[in-house]
Amino acid sequence: MIRPRATHRQHAQALAEVGVHPLLARLWAARGLAQPTATDWQALIPPQRLTHVNTAASLLADAIATQKKLLIVADYDCDGATACAVAIRGLRTMGAQVDFLVPNRFETGYGLSPAVVELACRHPAGKPDLLITVDNGIASIDGVAAARAAGIEVIVTDHHLPGEQLPHALAIVNPNQTGCGFPSKHLAGVGVIFYVLLALRAELRTRGTLPAQGGPRLDTLTDLVALGTVADVVRLDANNRLLVTQGLKRIRQGRMQAGIAALFQVAGRDPQQAGTDDLGFALGPRINAAGRMADMSLGIHCLLEDEPARALELAQALDTINRERRSRETEMRDEALAQLDTQAQARAASVCVWQPGWHPGVIGLVASRLKETYWRPALAFAPDDADTLRGSGRSIPEVHLRDALDLVSKRLPGAIAQFGGHAMAAGLTLRKSAFEAFAQQFDLAVRTLSGHDAFEPCLETDGSLEPGYFNAETAALLAHQVWGAGFAPPLFQDRFHVVHQRLLKERHLKLFLEKDGMRLDAIWFNHAEPLPEAIEAVYRLERNTWGGRTTLQLLIEHARPA
Repeated sequence: MIRPRATHRQHAQALAEVGVHPLLARLWAARGLAQPTATDWQALIPPQRLTHVNTAASLLADAIATQKKLLIVADYDCDGATACAVAIRGLRTMGAQVDFLVPNRFETGYGLSPAVVELACRHPAGKPDLLITVDNGIASIDGVAAARAAGIEVIVTDHHLPGEQLPHALAIVNPNQTGCGFPSKHLAGVGVIFYVLLALRAELRTRGTLPAQGGPRLDTLTDLVALGTVADVVRLDANNRLLVTQGLKRIRQGRMQAGIAALFQVAGRDPQQAGTDDLGFALGPRINAAGRMADMSLGIHCLLEDEPARALELAQALDTINRERRSRETEMRDEALAQLDTQAQARAASVCVWQPGWHPGVIGLVASRLKETYWRPALAFAPDDADTLRGSGRSIPEVHLRDALDLVSKRLPGAIAQFGGHAMAAGLTLRKSAFEAFAQQFDLAVRTLSGHDAFEPCLETDGSLEPGYFNAETAALLAHQVWGAGFAPPLFQDRFHVVHQRLLKERHLKLFLEKDGMRLDAIWFNHAEPLPEAIEAVYRLERNTWGGRTTLQLLIEHARPA
């Protein structure tokens, strides 16, 4: 299904009247803006509106004053890695003794668990006095209890939804906890710890430890904040767009961490032209690959490194791991597609697959690919041990994935050892012998909860692109903006004549199109079926630089006969 976004001509006109580019005015208005979003620091929501942020700041100030040993416990994704780097860099500039520990997804699992507390007690830097979680901890009931039993206090900073019970930490800073009046509920984990640092600096100024308007420049950390925010695909509301804008500004000016610069280099991207696509699809996956395939400590060390040559070595190691990740992902996806019987799949409302040799760090990506291919909830599993499978799932807007797993757990007692997640993504551990029964019950649960036996993707477009905007300059203008979750990048819809088409690497369709006398290059990735002469296409604009020359290329998202 393809449908145009609602048009808001009055808002578009108001935006254009204050100097916004006419195309941007139309696009922003369609996304609900009636005036330009403020992106200077004065518009940032004040830290004091976060529940317990002042308590956390006071505790950290006390810990710094008494030279207590602090230990950051991070998550093993890009948000967790950037949050850890922000915490370490920020706290050290304010005089803290601080180190970090990141769980291994294959050994200790997610978050602050009792096993992680044991590792913390044996940390090379010494047993900590205070643990600070970043991008995790809100569900760590047992982990916080274990820490306190070991004589270690805990401050939790997180952004995930809390359960019915909260851990007994000294302070919990989370915009999504009950009673928190912070207007933006979409801060990433890196955004939460950045706010804690802002509050800590204010506390140290109040105490006279720092000059009244002095102390470290925390805006130097916004490249990390931007990367983690975009990579975690949180909603880019006005506050998050401000943070990402400030981070991109520093990157484009060349004032970024050595590790960020090195990641741009190994990714073959130009930081002077940095956009959210670079953060989300080039840098983020390279950091995430460390947590998926090996040890996220490598990614964190890259983000903490100040010496450019060493940062480049670490970034190159991450790039190598990411290449391995891509190779394994492609292999596993192709095996999954080969495994799925076409007729059976046509009758199913879901996708549920596993193979003995699959890598548990990549199954979430495979599930995401299958969800996109079949446009239905998808679960992919890998062996966890001799008797269990570890699964990861991705869903579509019509189906709340965690609720579906909850229903299956009730209908098939004992099959699921544990599960968790939210509407669009979830994870679980499943008894291997129960896989077939689980797959049937999961498909039934999807049908029951959605009321549908089949689903159709919906593409929201921005309608036809005005003829004068088919150029690389327009693509650059759009790439310079902050797009992402909740503020979708532009998708246009037009009719074209297919002049020529050929296959690239047997997977991608390279196209030469014509519209109103204009010749246009286009490509449709992961689509090998030839197109008719006349098509209606949904597409994005992209700059394509080759041989020192930059031209426009259309990225096709969908096409059908015109």
